[in-house]
Amino acid sequence: MSTPRNPILKKEYYSIGEVCDLTGLKPHVLRYWETQFEVLAPNKNKAGNRVYRPREVRLVFLVKHLLYEEKFTVDGARQKLLEMRGEGGLQEETKGLVNPEVYAAIKEELFDLKKILTLPDPPPAED
Repeated sequence: MSTPRNPILKKEYYSIGEVCDLTGLKPHVLRYWETQFEVLAPNKNKAGNRVYRPREVRLVFLVKHLLYEEKFTVDGARQKLLEMRGEGGLQEETKGLVNPEVYAAIKEELFDLKKILTLPDPPPAED
């Protein structure tokens, strides 16, 4: 019988590495998208590192959806985001995408499963 897990707390900020892990994107892609989509503008902490709020992580998922699944060009996706923002539909559209916390929970469970399934190293052979 397994013990219930503590629920994953929603984080206030995600690092660029965490966003990359959640979305499957490379850091240079996120940095490029920041230059192309004004709605995607993460703050920087005192050390100068990007910190993404949950809202921005949802926007990354939306941009990825528009570019990779809907096959929009960057210009087309930018225009679509501006239209959605003007109609007030930007927030609604991001809600339909997978929540970053779901990905984090899945990732954690996969790592736990890997630990369980990984065989320990055999002891060194004695001569």
